[in-house]
Amino acid sequence: MSIRSVSSRVGYDHAMPPFEPNRSRRSTASHIAILDAAVELVADVGYGRLSIEAIATRAGVGKQTIYRWWPSKGAVLLDAFLRKNMGDGGAASSPGLPDTGDLDADLKTVLRATIEELHDPTFEKPLRALTVAVLTDDALAEEYLQRFEAPTRELKKQRLRSAQESGELPDDLDLDAALDAIFSPLTQRWLFRTGPLTADYADRTVEVALDGIRTGDSAISRSPSR
Repeated sequence: MSIRSVSSRVGYDHAMPPFEPNRSRRSTASHIAILDAAVELVADVGYGRLSIEAIATRAGVGKQTIYRWWPSKGAVLLDAFLRKNMGDGGAASSPGLPDTGDLDADLKTVLRATIEELHDPTFEKPLRALTVAVLTDDALAEEYLQRFEAPTRELKKQRLRSAQESGELPDDLDLDAALDAIFSPLTQRWLFRTGPLTADYADRTVEVALDGIRTGDSAISRSPSR
């Protein structure tokens, strides 16, 4: 799951030779139109009925233009999702999780914000479609890992390291296992629709996870992962 971030937008170089800007502007406009069309269409028809042809028609470009930039509809959707929700800087440009000095409160804020996102169809539907795409395309899964999951996970680890430094978490904490304990229940409930996503559920998930992590004999506290 993610927290949307503010990042820089694409700039234009007006100092280029006279014959280049028009081509550049056309390419940029087409690129953005394709990404916007992919997000809009997948929200309307779902991933199964999404096609390169439909994206091209909605964007007003030829499908050969899309294939020149992306190898598959899943690859288009990944770029579209990242641009819409993380900005052009991607997940790595995020300012990170809140750090008020109160880990419990900060994690509850993050999970509550994530639930709010998942109740927004313009965010949830493309994310669910992207999840399907990643599950069926090994190359796309690796790209998703490198461009989104790994940077996002590192930001979460940074917040846990800060909590270790302040004494809120054990020094020998396995950070990967801790992240899974904190965030995976929400992901699974959303993915399989096993229950409602509420602020109360977010709070209880954090409380149960941190209580277990802080228990002296917890296995999570015996295998450091930094």
